[in-house]
Amino acid sequence: MRLEGHDWLWIAIYRIVAIDVRSRREGRDLRRVGFYDPIKNQTYSNVSAILYFLEKGAQPTGTVYDILRKAEFFK
Repeated sequence: MRLEGHDWLWIAIYRIVAIDVRSRREGRDLRRVGFYDPIKNQTYSNVSAILYFLEKGAQPTGTVYDILRKAEFFK
């Protein structure tokens, strides 16, 4: 799982996506599992989708891990 950047009128919003490790960095995602807004410090995550991909062996990047940890996902 990694972040996928999207700019909307100078506002940075990042999607949290599950992507195949063999895909290029901005390649086709398997599923969008959430988003992160660093300006408002808001996080939305689809818990069931994230758990599904983690059970299948997905490894979040360091940044995604930190975002999920701050959202108290791993408790």
